[in-house]
Amino acid sequence: MNIPDIKFDEKGLAPAIVQDAISKEVLTLAYMNEESLRKSIETRETWFFSRSRQELWHKGETSGNTQKIVEMKYDCDKDAILVLVEPAGPACHTGSYTCFSESVIGDTKEVSGDRFAILNELEKVIAEREAEMPEGAYTTYLFDKGVDKILKKVGEEASEVIIAAKNRDHEELKWEAADLIYHLLVLLREQKLPLDEVLTVLEKRR
Repeated sequence: MNIPDIKFDEKGLAPAIVQDAISKEVLTLAYMNEESLRKSIETRETWFFSRSRQELWHKGETSGNTQKIVEMKYDCDKDAILVLVEPAGPACHTGSYTCFSESVIGDTKEVSGDRFAILNELEKVIAEREAEMPEGAYTTYLFDKGVDKILKKVGEEASEVIIAAKNRDHEELKWEAADLIYHLLVLLREQKLPLDEVLTVLEKRR
């Protein structure tokens, strides 16, 4: 990124849209000036300019919820910045995974015409669980136990799929296949591998 190309406004600021590099969920909207942008590039973590406090702030400096920068882009008008990150915890000061949790129009839980929309929704929920780690949630339990536990569950569910298919039990197979897909998505999140990259491999194999 060439900083001189960025068109800061009359206050020396440019909006920075922060997006989870894995789930593609928009996490927050903040502002950067030239100094915070330089610090973000140098440290590979997000730095912003607080309009209320009129000072720089390093995301996660006090909370520990830092954001590791994977990629930064700017738009065609060169006056807005897109920051793709790997978040280490919630992005919102409320403790939520994303600052954008209230709907004005539409509901992501409504039935969609996209038959694979549930995968996007599930990937988002898994990302939320990893960031917020709510007590009592099964996904929290998996992340807390770590990769060995997740791998064990993937192996167990794959075995259950094999058994259900061998028995020609469609009812059992669909439940076990759903369990396998869920645990596989948890594994991809733990490995910081976006589902999009897996889908890209499938596209290349066509």
